[in-house]
Amino acid sequence: MSLKDTKYSVLDLVPVLEGKTPADSFERTVELAQHAERLGYTRYWMAEHHNMPAIASSATAVAISHVAHHTSTIRVGSGGVMLPNHAPLVIAEQFGTLATLFPNRIDLGLGRAPGTDQMTAQALRRDLNSRAEEFPNQLEELRNYFEGKNIIHAVPGEGLDVPIWLLGSSGFSAQLAGRLGLPFSFASHFSPNNTHGALNLYRSSFTPSDVLEAPHAMLGVNVVAADTDEEAEKLATSQQQAFLNLVRNTKNLLQPPVDDMDEVWTPGEKAALQQQLGASIVGSKETVRRKLEAFQAETDADELMIVSQIYDQEARLHSYQLVSDIMNGK
Repeated sequence: MSLKDTKYSVLDLVPVLEGKTPADSFERTVELAQHAERLGYTRYWMAEHHNMPAIASSATAVAISHVAHHTSTIRVGSGGVMLPNHAPLVIAEQFGTLATLFPNRIDLGLGRAPGTDQMTAQALRRDLNSRAEEFPNQLEELRNYFEGKNIIHAVPGEGLDVPIWLLGSSGFSAQLAGRLGLPFSFASHFSPNNTHGALNLYRSSFTPSDVLEAPHAMLGVNVVAADTDEEAEKLATSQQQAFLNLVRNTKNLLQPPVDDMDEVWTPGEKAALQQQLGASIVGSKETVRRKLEAFQAETDADELMIVSQIYDQEARLHSYQLVSDIMNGK
């Protein structure tokens, strides 16, 4: 499949910038979502994270409603909601409400990680003793609410066709999505070394369903595009610092770009981050085009979900513009 035949979407973590507030972040998100809609992006997803001051999308369903209200055609959804944090009935009602308010525009992407640390997971009333094997049961309960197969009714929700995606960074959800015949989204943007294994597992275990006749895989990919390679590489240092915060377990907001990351990280931290960010695509339009074409050729993804942790809003909008041009063969 060529890039021109591949759908392209946005994953927005609603980053909170150093010197700014979450309110500023949501203004930036609305501007980016409207920009992405004009550029032909298929989806605009936001992710559930907790106790992370640099990420403002914790109340994911509320954030989805805000973006959907300020756009008109782009699909808006979760990338994802961490199902073990919630009662399936609550998610059915939330996304049933969203699908009622914004018909044929809402996606429900589901993950099975807590999206946070253990203390915060406990504050969310999540069962810390739950096992991965319980996720399929939670998923089945959720799907049954939409299909009207439970004694308790989800209103709104029951009878609505809310597309469910399974998200993953390893093989568990890949195999489950394949077995159930659901679309699958893999987190290549922070787990690049597992991409091919998860895709192979998803495709080899796929069973046709009422949802899909054939596998449908979407891959997250970090992209920072600018007018020159040098400019893009500097812009990408904000993303590198964001991942460094995770490695160091610090709570910094998204930092401005720096001239030299070697003054910020240690050699060990640099090596660790290169493992996580190894599939990142950074550069000028032509550099990004070449690398995206290679990535698509290697993976044969049906969709690409572009993640761009860029501090400056104009540079961020420009990066998504360049990616859209590339995807449309311009």
